[in-house]
Amino acid sequence: MRIVIAGGHGQIALRLERLLAARGDEVAGIIRKAEQAEDLRAAGAEPLVLDLESASVEEVAERLRGADAAVFAAGAGPGSGAARKDTVDKAAAVLFADAAVRAGVGRFVVVSSMGADPHHEGDEIFDVYQRAKGEADAYVRTLDELDWTILRPGALTDDAGTGLVRLEAHTGRGPVPRDDVAAVLAELVDTPATSGLTLELISGSAPVSVAVKSVAGN
Repeated sequence: MRIVIAGGHGQIALRLERLLAARGDEVAGIIRKAEQAEDLRAAGAEPLVLDLESASVEEVAERLRGADAAVFAAGAGPGSGAARKDTVDKAAAVLFADAAVRAGVGRFVVVSSMGADPHHEGDEIFDVYQRAKGEADAYVRTLDELDWTILRPGALTDDAGTGLVRLEAHTGRGPVPRDDVAAVLAELVDTPATSGLTLELISGSAPVSVAVKSVAGN
């Protein structure tokens, strides 16, 4: 498969690129800064320099043409203000989804956030983030042309992955290593039977492949 990842230099994305490249997939990551390119190459991914905050749908679609799957793993990141939650976590996700439709990419996986909700209340930066992610997720769900799956991890940690997770429509809150999020994403990309599902993810007791097969109905 050829898989294109938005936010290709993110902590989850770099882990995902290594996993996909190791299993023989052709991986490309969209990055904003050219100086990030070497990190992607080291992970086995082709760097594609493009700023999703200023690019057009057609420019993004050009990067997506020929891909079998697309993963939205971009984020404004900690320390960014409310404005960038809107331009990255919401607007760039919508743009990437529209571009995937235009490019004819069927499989589309979104890295969202547990608690994402377009009607989330509050004025703190994290509240704005949860609304932005919720609005982006709601938009993706309207796109019948995409075989979409939305993944909402719990509190992300840098602990070593265990390969044991809980993946369900509603898990309740809990932590999960970024390693395990990446492993679940790699499995989801390859499991179109999970299309149309919004899934929460925390650490648990099921091996990743078993957890994904379970939600896919296998």
